Amino acid sequence: MQTTTQIEDGVRQKTLELCETIVRQPQFQSIRQRVDSFMADSVAQQQYQSLNEKGRALHERQHQGLPLDGREIAAFDSERDAFLNNPVAKGFIDAQEEMQDLQQEVQQFVNKTFELGRVPSEEDLQGGSCGHGCGCHH
Repeated sequence: MQTTTQIEDGVRQKTLELCETIVRQPQFQSIRQRVDSFMADSVAQQQYQSLNEKGRALHERQHQGLPLDGREIAAFDSERDAFLNNPVAKGFIDAQEEMQDLQQEVQQFVNKTFELGRVPSEEDLQGGSCGHGCGCHH
């Protein structure tokens, strides 16, 4: 039991070190600044919420086989364009994508470590699948 706790503590400590390293990265600081700017901008947040609601409603209607009105689609497109023309909103969307990319990269390393039973090399990360039975056809 003692060994398991030590391993868990070691993994926990290294995970915290990884988190500290991520937080110190200039890219991460930029992401946080753009997210914080968005969170402080109620207009951008309202645009985002409205766009999501309209997009969800259009998707549901399409999924139900109901026809979509051209005016509704044009209104959605116009609202999306206005949202993306807002620099705070666009920065938020870009920041979300960058954060997801960073998360996926870290997850890829961790997944490959579990899959291979060792620290992956660059060659291990360059191709192949995400794991046994993945089916992603990387």
